[in-house]
Amino acid sequence: MLIWIIFFAFFCILAYMWWEAHRNRVVHIELTFPQFPSSFRAFSIFFISDLHRRVLAKRIVEEIKGKADIVLVGGDLTEKGVPVARVKENIRRLKMIGPVYFIWGNNDYETEYDLHSLLVEEGVHILENSAVMLQSPNGEKLALIGVEDMSKRRARLDQALQGVDEDAFRILASHNPKIVGRLRPEHRISLVISGHTHGGQIRFFSFGLYEKGGLKNVNGTAVYVSNGYGTTAVPLRFGAPAETNLITICSRKEDKEKMLV
Repeated sequence: MLIWIIFFAFFCILAYMWWEAHRNRVVHIELTFPQFPSSFRAFSIFFISDLHRRVLAKRIVEEIKGKADIVLVGGDLTEKGVPVARVKENIRRLKMIGPVYFIWGNNDYETEYDLHSLLVEEGVHILENSAVMLQSPNGEKLALIGVEDMSKRRARLDQALQGVDEDAFRILASHNPKIVGRLRPEHRISLVISGHTHGGQIRFFSFGLYEKGGLKNVNGTAVYVSNGYGTTAVPLRFGAPAETNLITICSRKEDKEKMLV
């Protein structure tokens, strides 16, 4: 009898871990910065990282459509062995939400096909140690800066900052959050958005290979690290459920953070 109870408990735990790994959550974050250009009013980014082998759920697309100004793919859109048709389908679903911007993750370099050419063909804006300037109707600017993956030693932050307007509000996208260790005050980065860690993917209480995803302040820079949408090694999660993110930035001076699940 005891062996059956143990087996049933083990099965229930595995089923729960599988469910956490395949959840379709949109975590909403509202951030305010006094220096954010007021003419933008609010600027919303649908952020998704670490898809790996997953297919973006259509219900997330329907939930977010019309709410995001841009889509930002935070790396690991794919990995070795993922068919090109699945990657195309994910890109096309993301394009239904808004213009898609992409930064490289460590697993994106593993594909057997030319991912760079596929992204270009699909109209994705690739940020490879570069930046794009977004402008409000009255001329105020927002810089979306992207660096390549740090673990592959491809990240070139100084190169990415070349040509960024001095007065632009600066958002830095890096697959690996360790980029914060390279930030200097003169870079004037207000927000860093990252993935890569999966929030530890499998956590026991407060213990995991990495910190659980979330928002923190690092030397005056807001840093948001997502748990990510997919998994690596095993299709299971515990204590760090899968997520996508809708990050809304505004210029109201009173500081607040709101997270809705």
